[in-house]
Amino acid sequence: MTRSAPTRRKAPKAGAAQFSTLHLAPDSLGFALDCAALAVGAVRTGTALPAALAAVQASMPAAAAASARGAIQDLAYRTLRRLGTVDWLVGQLVNKAPPAHVGNVLSCALALLIDDERHAAYTSFTVVDQAVTAIGARRECVFAKGLVNAVLRNFLREREAWLEKAQADAVAASNYPLWWAEAVRRAWPDAWQRVLAAGNAPGPLTLRVNARRSTVAEYLQTLDSNGIAADAIGPYAVRLATPLPVDRIPGFSQGVVSVQDAGAQLAAERLDVRDGMRVLDACAAPGGKTGHILELADVDLVALESDPARAARIEENLTRLGLRANVTVGDAGTPAAWHDGQPFDRILADVPCSASGIVRRHPDVRWLRRATDIPALVTEQRRILDALWPLVAPGGELLYVTCSIFPEECEEQARWFESTHEDAVRLDAPGQLLPAGLPAAASPSVSLSTGTHAAKSERPGADIDHDGFYYARFQKR
Repeated sequence: MTRSAPTRRKAPKAGAAQFSTLHLAPDSLGFALDCAALAVGAVRTGTALPAALAAVQASMPAAAAASARGAIQDLAYRTLRRLGTVDWLVGQLVNKAPPAHVGNVLSCALALLIDDERHAAYTSFTVVDQAVTAIGARRECVFAKGLVNAVLRNFLREREAWLEKAQADAVAASNYPLWWAEAVRRAWPDAWQRVLAAGNAPGPLTLRVNARRSTVAEYLQTLDSNGIAADAIGPYAVRLATPLPVDRIPGFSQGVVSVQDAGAQLAAERLDVRDGMRVLDACAAPGGKTGHILELADVDLVALESDPARAARIEENLTRLGLRANVTVGDAGTPAAWHDGQPFDRILADVPCSASGIVRRHPDVRWLRRATDIPALVTEQRRILDALWPLVAPGGELLYVTCSIFPEECEEQARWFESTHEDAVRLDAPGQLLPAGLPAAASPSVSLSTGTHAAKSERPGADIDHDGFYYARFQKR
């Protein structure tokens, strides 16, 4: 579980009281704009986007949810990737801040209009018309129809000029909070702009082929026979040329493949598990890495998760794959409450972190996080590492993983761990992986505690489009 829940204020529920698109067709853009605006509004008050979308969809009739889900999700994600720009535009184009929902509909509509006609999902006329229709469908917002129409048409009249002006504002230009952009700039001075840009584009859909059920070569043939273009990008990884819903992916429901980023697939591969080992997957939900470990070897695996609801998702994923593990609810930082006293040959410590490496898939994270969250996460990571290390058998290994690109959670943590645990020997690992395959500085080639040289870094090729991850591996003397 590399992504921890961001620090957030208590948010109002995006439930039935907020849902009133009674006069909009569920397959219309107006319906999607209204619902996406509700989700964006919930994120602004502290709710993670998946939870916000689930609440909005749960409040609408089942038939409407089924027909509109994809459009609503696409629009909400698109808006949050461009929130800095659209918020700046609303601030410039509206003299007085509009009511929250009106402002959020404007933000969603502007997110669509930022694309020129050649790359736009809808024509400009359709976006303006449907935004006005969406506002008019709500009794409490109908007064703002003229405002919405005027603001959007004003933007379109001078679209290029407005977008050029937005580049002078740091948040509008980058679509990140200032503290986040500065943190990336300090960490990666030669690549920071490319790193930020990578987080503003959707990531590819990558599948993991179940080694117990098929091979990459065989599965590529299956995809080809179904008219689905894809490439092999790893020993178990297949990247689809065009993303598809899971119910249209051959073999998904049968457990032949799972959705998992190529960078995340390195965890089970680098854990180096073998038949008969006793393994702990700490912070395991939703179970992607748990499943991969069990696909690679017959091991006695404990999948630990502190959240009972998320632990249930591990069971669901393993059931689909036809695999079994000892799914345990407990805090990785307090082993006395769940550990049976038997050591582990391998521990995967996929710790809570900022999720700064996966913002292209979770664009809400950048707006939910605060700069003060990072020191708190560092403290939590160290608490977990200190608690787990005594559980490693002599000669056993611990793999430290985050989906972060902030050095405080990555290389600095690895250096701290090695310097404070005399029986820890640092082994070769991929180190820092930046999103979209951007180059990163190599991991240290000299062990801090022993002075011995580690082997050459095991990094995926630069052409592999993966999310941002960090890997460090330690062996107990």
